[in-house]
Amino acid sequence: MERRDFLKLGVTGAFGLVVTASDLLSPVEQVQAAELPPGSPQSLSPDAALQKLMEGNQRFIQHQSQHPDQSQGRLQEVAQAQHPFATILSCADSRVPAEIIFDYGIGDIFDVRIAGNIATPEAIGSIEYAVALLDTPLLMVLGHERCGAVTAAVQNKALLGEIGSFVKAIKPAVEQVKDQSGDAVENAVVANVYYQIERLKRSPLLTERLQSDKLKIVGGRYDLDTGRVTIIT
Repeated sequence: MERRDFLKLGVTGAFGLVVTASDLLSPVEQVQAAELPPGSPQSLSPDAALQKLMEGNQRFIQHQSQHPDQSQGRLQEVAQAQHPFATILSCADSRVPAEIIFDYGIGDIFDVRIAGNIATPEAIGSIEYAVALLDTPLLMVLGHERCGAVTAAVQNKALLGEIGSFVKAIKPAVEQVKDQSGDAVENAVVANVYYQIERLKRSPLLTERLQSDKLKIVGGRYDLDTGRVTIIT
């Protein structure tokens, strides 16, 4: 299924026809089964994909990065089709580049980056594309230490331009832990990961993959000081 076909399905639903998650996924799965090459990343189970991702982070924090899939050959290999083994919703912070902190390369990770790692409609649509069309078995929501977006939401100050839009998206998570002891920003960073995952689970496309054990959703926290990613949910 090409991108234009996926968009047509979305338009059909928008005009009031009853389109279930199964209706959307069935043709996608049929096409993907035909297109995926033997030994592709999608042959990984969700748990195996998570293990592979975390092994890369271990290489990074131990200063043993291998920088895989960054050659000219890899560039040509994925030029016509992509089969990433993981999708990551992470903060747009310049200190949290997924391919570097997980030690992977071109075509390995489907990155969705936005300040505060928030699940906006556009972010959710991008993730649905990766999961339903590219068949990635793993989705991680990755928050990080001392996140500026979360800090702004905790401080609740007036902000310029559209900056306040992502603060608004994080505020419900801040409210959940406002009376919790400890560092307010750190508490909110963790709560925000949980909150954004709950938003993602409202997607029928993602829910169906979860229920059929074709997708695993996890939350992670990145430590800016050590480079370590810790699974928190």
